[in-house]
Amino acid sequence: MANLTDGTWDSLPVKLDDNILQTLKELGFTHMTPVQSACIPLFLGNKDVAAEAVTGSGKTLSFVIPMIELLLKREEKLKKMQVGALVITPTRELALQISEVVDTFLKRFSQFTQILLIGGTNPIEDVKKFKAQGANIVVATPGRLEDMFRRKGEGLDMASYVKSLDVLVLDEADRLLDMGFEASLNTILSYLPKQRRTGLFSATQTQEVEKLVRAGLRNPVRITVKEKGVADSHTQKTPSRLANFYTVCRPEDKFNNLVAFLRQHKHGKNLVFFSTCACVDYYSRALETLIKKVNVQCIHGKMKNKRNKIFANFRTLKSGILVCTDVMARGIDIPEVNWVIQYDPPSSASAFVHRCGRTARIGNQGNALVFLLPMEESYVNFLSINQKCPLEKMSPINDVVDVLPKVKAMALADRAIFERGMRAYVSYVQAYSKHECSLIFRVKDLDFASLAHGFALLRLPKMPELRGKTFPEFIETDVDIDTIKYKDKNREKQRRKMMEEQRNQLKTCPGNKGFVKHQAWSKQKNKKERKKNRAAKRKHDKGSDVDEEEMNELLNDTRLLKKLKKKEITEEDFEKQLTGGSRSKCQIVQSSGSSCEGD
Repeated sequence: MANLTDGTWDSLPVKLDDNILQTLKELGFTHMTPVQSACIPLFLGNKDVAAEAVTGSGKTLSFVIPMIELLLKREEKLKKMQVGALVITPTRELALQISEVVDTFLKRFSQFTQILLIGGTNPIEDVKKFKAQGANIVVATPGRLEDMFRRKGEGLDMASYVKSLDVLVLDEADRLLDMGFEASLNTILSYLPKQRRTGLFSATQTQEVEKLVRAGLRNPVRITVKEKGVADSHTQKTPSRLANFYTVCRPEDKFNNLVAFLRQHKHGKNLVFFSTCACVDYYSRALETLIKKVNVQCIHGKMKNKRNKIFANFRTLKSGILVCTDVMARGIDIPEVNWVIQYDPPSSASAFVHRCGRTARIGNQGNALVFLLPMEESYVNFLSINQKCPLEKMSPINDVVDVLPKVKAMALADRAIFERGMRAYVSYVQAYSKHECSLIFRVKDLDFASLAHGFALLRLPKMPELRGKTFPEFIETDVDIDTIKYKDKNREKQRRKMMEEQRNQLKTCPGNKGFVKHQAWSKQKNKKERKKNRAAKRKHDKGSDVDEEEMNELLNDTRLLKKLKKKEITEEDFEKQLTGGSRSKCQIVQSSGSSCEGD
C-alpha cells in the first residue's frame, strides 16, 4: 500500500526525457499525483504494476509517461508495423480520451505512430489505415481489437505485429470484466508475448480483477493509493473534494425539480445520469426545449457513429448539459464538470461512486446530487455503509414550477415524443426491477400512476407490471392517440399508409377480433392454425383418448393443486372446488406427474 504525497517530476528517482517534461509543463502539470509518483518509477524499473486508486486520481499519465519512456529506451528501434505498446480500455469514450493524451506527447516524438481501434467506426477503414501507416502504439476497446486479430485474410497480421510488444496496459480493469470482455481479453492475451511490462489499473479491486492479475502479470507490485489527508483508504471511496448531496422528491415532482435545478446552474458543465437509453432519448429532448440558451447533448450505449463526435464536442464546451447513461460513468475525463446529477440511482452501488467521480478530479472541487423517491431514502444509509460514501441532504430546490404540461404539449405536437415517453416509462420500470439493491428499490412499491405523471404520459402503456390493475388517479388525455402526428413528414406518411392497410384488412376480415395492429392478419391466422395443429399433433402423439371436457377438467384441477402447494388456498377450499368431487386428491397429484406417497 502506498500512502504518498505528490511531488515534482524532478523528484522521481529516474530522469524523464526532456520532451516529456516540456509537454507536462505546457499542459500545466507541475506536480505528480500520488498514483503517478507510485507507478511511474516501478514501471520504469521493469516491474509489473497492479494499481488501485480512486477515480479522478490521474491514472492516465501513470501509464502514458512510462510507456513512451520504455519505447524510447528500446535497443532496437520499432519498425512501421511493430506494436510496442498496447492500451485496452472498456469504452470508446475512454479510449478516445487516452488516445488524445498520447497524441499530445507524440507531437514531440515523430518516430512513433499511434492508432485508435474502437467501435462506431468502419473496421475495414481501420484495416486500411493500419496497413498504410502502421502503429507503434495501439489504444483499443476489446471487441474491435479482437476483431483485428481475426482479419489475417485481409492482409493484417496483428499476431505478428504484437510480437515486439514491450508494454500492455489494462485500464479500468474491473469495468472491462463487468462488461463481459473476459473472453475477448483471454483471446487477446494469448497472442501477446510473455516478456513484457504490464500495468493493470482499476478503481476497485474485485475478485475477477485478482484473477486477471494472476493470469496476466508476473510478480506484480500491488499499489493502493489514497488521497492526501485521508486517514484510511477504506473510509471513503469518492474524491475528498467532492460535495455529495441527495434530495427526496415524489415521482410527479422529480422532473420539475431537475429542471429548476439545471436552470439555476446553467453557467457550468453538468452531467445528468439516467438509468436507460430510452430515458436519455426522451428527457434530453424535453430539457432542450425547457432550458433556454444552454447546449444540451446526449450520449448512450445504443448510439453508434454519433458518440465519438458528441463526446469530443462536449469536452471543449465551457458550459452545457450532457444527458447520459452509465456509458459515461467510468474513467471519462471531461474538464471542469460542476455538477454530476443522478436523476436515477444506478443499478449497482459501485456505479454510484464512479458517476460521482466525473467531477472533483485531480484535486479540483466538485459537486454531486442524487434524486431519490421517498421510499428510497434508506439508500443514503446503504451507500454510507456499503460504499463508504456519505451524503448530505440538500435544502429544497427553489423556484420549482410545473413544466409537465409543456412536456405533454410536446407529445401532442409530435408522435415521436409521445412514443419516446412510453418507451422511457417501460424501460425505467424494467431497469428498476433489476436493481442490485432490491430490498430498497422494490418495483412492487412503485406508485405507477404518480410515476406516469412524472413522465408526463398521455396514457399508460400496456406492460406486464400494470396488467389487471386500475389507476383511477391517473387521468388519460381525452385526445384520440391515433390523431397525434409525427413532425417528420416522411414518418407520418408511412404511418398513414400503414393505418390505411390495416383498415382495409379489417374490412376484408370484419370477424377477426384477434387482429393485432402491427401484424398482417394472414400471419395471425396462420399462426393460430399452426398452434392448433401442434396441439392436435401432441394429442395424437400421446395416443390420448381424453376428450376436450375431460382435458379442461384436468387443467382446472391442476391449477387448483398449484394454488394449494403455494398455500394460496386451504385444503378445505381445494376439496370444495374439485370438479363434482369425482376425483380424489391423490388421483390429481398422479395426473400431474407427482408422487402421493404418504398421503
